[in-house]
Order: sequence, then structure tokens, then C-alpha cells
Amino acid sequence: MPSILNTLKMSALVLLIVGIFMTTASAQVKPEQAIAYRKAVYHVIVWNWSPLAGMVRGSIPYDKAKFERNAKRIAQIVPALIEGFPAGSDKGAETEALPAIWQNFADFQSKMKTFETESAALAKVSKTGDFESVKLQFAKVGAACKSCHEKYKAE
Repeated sequence: MPSILNTLKMSALVLLIVGIFMTTASAQVKPEQAIAYRKAVYHVIVWNWSPLAGMVRGSIPYDKAKFERNAKRIAQIVPALIEGFPAGSDKGAETEALPAIWQNFADFQSKMKTFETESAALAKVSKTGDFESVKLQFAKVGAACKSCHEKYKAE
């Protein structure tokens, strides 16, 4: 009897996994949804980045707690960016994403991974309160952004 029960459990698990896969595969994201998603993620990044830039440039006073909080938020949201670039989302709504993204997707992914890595490093260094180290890492994140914008973003 236990082997029949185990077989039934295994069959139910397989059916559940297949059902999940089929639901995910059939739930194609519309290009306009992907574009809206990535714009929203970028908006959150910029919202958190702007005060950091002000602190690094000296136009607003350095606030360790705020810098740390915003750097952490950026590091948490950056990995979600790549999801906003599925195939076919180069059109369907107004976008600054260039077709080169999908023509060179491996390079684009690599640049996004660098952005992710450098953002995580900024969140980590921001905890130290060493403002000189923070400024250096901030510049690395900025360079990662710029490398992607130069190749893959319309001005």
C-alpha cells in the first residue's frame, strides 16, 4: 500500500509541476507591460540614486543612514531589471531601449550583471561610513550604468 501512495504522490507532484510550467509558458508578457515594468524599476532606482549623487557631489550633506538605506534599496531592485527586457519588448510602447539590446543580449546581460555586482558592493561599503570608499564605489556604479547607456539607451 505505501508504494501505491508514494506513486500517487509522485504523480500528483509531476502534474503540479507540469501545470505550473504550462501556466508560466502560456502567460506571455505583452511588450507594453514589460516596458512599463522596466520604466518603473528604473524610476525606483533613480529615486534612490539622486540623493546619493547629491551627497557624493556635496550639494546635500552626507547622511550615512540615508545613504546606506538608499544604496541597499538600489542593490535590491537592480537584479529585477533584466526581467523587464523579454524578447519582443523593443517596441509596443515608447521606450529608450535600443534594438541593440536584443541583438547583443549576452553583452547586455553581462553589463546588467556588472551593474548588479557594483550596486551590491555600494550597499556593502555604505555600511562602513567611510565616505571616501563610498565615493569610489559610487563612481563604479555610475560607470556600470554609463557603459550600458552608451550602447543600449537612446538619448
